[in-house]
Amino acid sequence: MPEKKRILSFLKENGVKFTLSKHSKAYTAQRAAANAHIPGKNFVKTIVVKIDGKMALAVLPANDRIGFREFASQLHARKVELASEDEFRKQFPDCETGGMPPFGIFYNMDTYISSDLVDNDEIAFNACNHIDVILMKFEDYNKLVSPVVVHFEIH
Repeated sequence: MPEKKRILSFLKENGVKFTLSKHSKAYTAQRAAANAHIPGKNFVKTIVVKIDGKMALAVLPANDRIGFREFASQLHARKVELASEDEFRKQFPDCETGGMPPFGIFYNMDTYISSDLVDNDEIAFNACNHIDVILMKFEDYNKLVSPVVVHFEIH
């Protein structure tokens, strides 16, 4: 059973205010945002990528896509690509596949976040499954995770 206790404990231990809510099961970030009645620009999806073979998390708004060439160029990487579910499933033993929270620090992965999110007051994300959503201040998320800000969107 996917476990959200780890992230909830972490947020509480760090004095972060958040809201935990449930919505009907959704397997895409856009559908989860709609089901949770949260704007797509505030609901983030967590995508596992490989940067020159090393797994990392890419965090972007529900309705955005990754421009892999631009992403690689910003990082001065030779290659950035999606990791397959088979490659990353074992890295997230406490989560349903696709329900990973945007906290690379839990999984020994770097976290890259879209520049489109840095002006948001709040962000929402999956809490290790496809029905639980955490809503918190972006400022708190940024302090806890210290993600690298990049521009993902394809032009």
